[in-house]
Amino acid sequence: MAEHLSQSELDYPFKLLEYINGFRVSKVIFSACELGVFDLLLKSQEALSAQHVAQELGSNVDGMERLLDALVGIEILEVEKTDGTALYSSTDVANLYLAKGSAKSLHDMIIYQSQTIYPLWNNMVDAIREGKNQNEKTFGLPSEDVFQALYRSEEEMKKFMGLMNSSWVLDGHDIVTAFNLSCFQRIVDLGGCTGALAHEIAKAYPSSSVTVFDLPKVVEAAQKYFWQENDAVAFQTGDFFSGEIPGADLYVLARIIHDWPEEKCLTLLKKIYDTCKPGAGVLLVEAMLFENRRGPVMAQIFSLNMLVQAEGRERPPSKYTHMLNKTGFQDVQVCRTGKSYDAILAIR
Repeated sequence: MAEHLSQSELDYPFKLLEYINGFRVSKVIFSACELGVFDLLLKSQEALSAQHVAQELGSNVDGMERLLDALVGIEILEVEKTDGTALYSSTDVANLYLAKGSAKSLHDMIIYQSQTIYPLWNNMVDAIREGKNQNEKTFGLPSEDVFQALYRSEEEMKKFMGLMNSSWVLDGHDIVTAFNLSCFQRIVDLGGCTGALAHEIAKAYPSSSVTVFDLPKVVEAAQKYFWQENDAVAFQTGDFFSGEIPGADLYVLARIIHDWPEEKCLTLLKKIYDTCKPGAGVLLVEAMLFENRRGPVMAQIFSLNMLVQAEGRERPPSKYTHMLNKTGFQDVQVCRTGKSYDAILAIR
């Protein structure tokens, strides 16, 4: 491996140190979100001093100043000096993605990463040694029931749903337009959670009916916390593993297949195949690995997350094609969006 490194990197490992300290950078952003820094700066009509920010958010002035300076260092905030006082303001990126009030806010995703994923990853060594998730060691919950851990309380369920909502607000449009889905009149998003991806489908294909199918408690929480006025999306309760699934022309499985081992995925896909009619389709949405498994890095990291949190993995296109073909689906098409998630369409 050493022969691929430049001499400057061998003399001093800048890139390696950047990676080693990556968790600290994440925690800077996580902490600022949890404290409400970006929301305060967005609401303010002027740049604020560290003392002002600390007073408003009930924190130590020295600690806040260090946090704000670090955010300036990673180019998420800006600073200017007026009469010897440092005054901080948000960048456009912070206002768009880090403040709660923005239409493209990733705030809920960040809170989930900080309060759930981060503690799980602290037990990554054990996950690799044991080959199983670390829900028991991290949260004291059985490792066999993944969604009991995810939905261990209404507050935790809301956090997870916020994560999924943020994901589809960010990537949903690219996913639903990866293929022309206008020929499918009845679309069911299995495990559609908050309905964020379903809303993107409804916007892109207004002549299609779109239904989210999820567990009763998830549907209840979605309608309680994430309901949108003039909602074009319907909700239906059920369990796609243990109960019947509604009829549809297209079934969407977004970040579902990656949760489970292959045999469980095959069971679900065969159930969908047996339910739908010829010409119907299934749309898988996943972060696909390259065939040689050498990237993309984000998909590799997501796959490690499936090890530490769930029972599944991320896969290359050939693995999804194999599972779809094995359960009867044909004409498999793959679209890499160039973003976090990719799309696979197959027809019965």
